[in-house]
Amino acid sequence: MRADARRNLGKIVEAAAEVVAERGVGAPMEAIAKRAGVGVGTLYRRFPDRDALIAAVGDHYIHTMADALDAADRGSADAWSAIWDFVCWVAEPGRAALSTALAVLPDEVIARRAEFARVRARWEERFDQVVRRAQAEGTMRRDVGVQDLIHLLNVFTCHPEDLPAPVAADPGRYLRLMLDGMKAGAATPAPSR
Repeated sequence: MRADARRNLGKIVEAAAEVVAERGVGAPMEAIAKRAGVGVGTLYRRFPDRDALIAAVGDHYIHTMADALDAADRGSADAWSAIWDFVCWVAEPGRAALSTALAVLPDEVIARRAEFARVRARWEERFDQVVRRAQAEGTMRRDVGVQDLIHLLNVFTCHPEDLPAPVAADPGRYLRLMLDGMKAGAATPAPSR
């Protein structure tokens, strides 16, 4: 692929992610092309239909999540700080809006696609390593696992309609409060399952 075609592709996918976060998965293709600074014809040459574009947005999203976790881990003094920074990053309003928009799609559109599944598995494994490191460092409760964090992120960023209005209005605040309860020594351990 030529460099200019690769740049256009990247611009389209990033613009689509922004527009989908703002307007949902049914956002007009013309609005996405306009945001990307390309013609509608260029958009349709790269993505013959909405499903193809939304699948690319899903792949972009999970790659961005994996990269953000790696960046938080590299840029933090310890594993707990990396978890904290990553969870707060995920809960930022624009990012959470994209999660919410993508969550309404059937699994076959994004989650069951090979690229998404491969990167998500790598991301979960990496996140689990950071959680285990925080536990080994003594900064995170041992009775909390990576799946607990993933479930919280899922509820707070993908399904805000299921939350009480004050919580949905500021999910990052409530995620931070819950993270505080995951610190080692911060609360009574949960009963074993």
